[in-house]
Formats: sequence, structure tokens, C-alpha cells
Amino acid sequence: MKLLVIEDDRAAASYLVKGLTESGYVVEHAAEGREGLFLATSGKYDAMIVDRMLPGMDGLSLIATMRAAEILTPVLILSALGAVDDRVKGLRAGGDDYLVKPFAFAELLARIEVLLRRGGTKLAATRLKVGDLEMDLLTRHVTRAGKDIELLPREFRLLEFLMRHAGQVVTRTMLLENVWDYHFDPQTNVIDVHVSRLRHKIDRDFDHALLQTIRGAGYSLRAN
Repeated sequence: MKLLVIEDDRAAASYLVKGLTESGYVVEHAAEGREGLFLATSGKYDAMIVDRMLPGMDGLSLIATMRAAEILTPVLILSALGAVDDRVKGLRAGGDDYLVKPFAFAELLARIEVLLRRGGTKLAATRLKVGDLEMDLLTRHVTRAGKDIELLPREFRLLEFLMRHAGQVVTRTMLLENVWDYHFDPQTNVIDVHVSRLRHKIDRDFDHALLQTIRGAGYSLRAN
């Protein structure tokens, strides 16, 4: 799932992006209100984290502008302003939740999960299934034929992307951009290494291999 963090404080933004990425999300960051609004209007995010005090355009104005444009991406507002009136203003501007700084990252993560369950105007898919392989996006639990499969965060993101494109050929470029957030090829074997590890975990001890290498093209996750 893809998140947008709009936060002008460099240390706070780095903390959020690092923590959310390690938790398996694809994260983009904007450091200024107008830039954040531009990205938000693309409609390609599952949820947003918006600081209230931003240069260029404050967070509440940004959210209100989004809502006026009928962009209903769930938004978690971050702010050092924690009075009841401040929280009410944030929610009335169009925020879906309000978290006061300083906060525990575990709480922020839980609140994001709640927003993703709500899914804006439509419920986001919370379970993926390819053959006997199943993934629960909320609990981050993966099983095959009822057997638990333990994945590292990057392996989880890789498998999620492959499952969302089941039956399709997924190229190296697609994986670099959507799983590693690279918009260039760093000329490493990072993809090969992770695919090999993932294949070992999801296909070992099973008669039928799901993860296929398509020579000269990429990879494909197929039930048959």
C-alpha cells in the first residue's frame, strides 16, 4: 500500500518515512504544502499523513482543498496543537484522524491501519489470494496451504506487489520502482537475491511452484 507523508520537519519526516517503509509500506514525501497538494490530487495513495503546520499551504487548508475536489483519501493529521478545539478544527477540515505530537510510532501505525480498513469511499482490499497462498494486509500474516510463512518487510512488499499482479509478467523496472522506490537501475543483484529468498519461502516444501522466472522478461506469480 502507498502512503504520502507531508511534513516539513526533516528529522520528523525521515523518522516517519523510515518507520513506515520498514513496516512494509511504499512511502512518498513532500516537505511543503503546495507540493503535497499536487501529489495528493493524483489520487494514487491509500492514505496520507499530514502535518498541520506547513510552509506554502497549511495542513488544514490542504485537506479542505482536497475534500472540495472530492479526493477522499484517508488523512491522519499530525500536530503539536492538542487542545479539543484544535482537534475539532482538524476533523471538520476533512481529516479522518488526529494525532498529537509527540507520539509513539506504534500508535501512529495502528491509526494508519484503521484508516486503511476504512478505505475512503471504498474498502481497500485487506486480503490477497493466489492459489493456496494467502496474505492478510492488516495483520501482515502470510500462509500457504494453511502453513505460516515468515517474511521480512521487503519480502512482504515484494510478495504483495506480485500478488496484486498475479498472472502478469512483472518486470525488473516495475519491481525497482514499486518495491524499492528506485527510478533508475542501480545495476545490483538485489532483486535476484530477494526473489530467490522469497521463492525459497513460499515454494519450498510444496509440489507446485507459484513464483516463475520468465526468461528475458521478469517474474510472474501464477496459481496454475
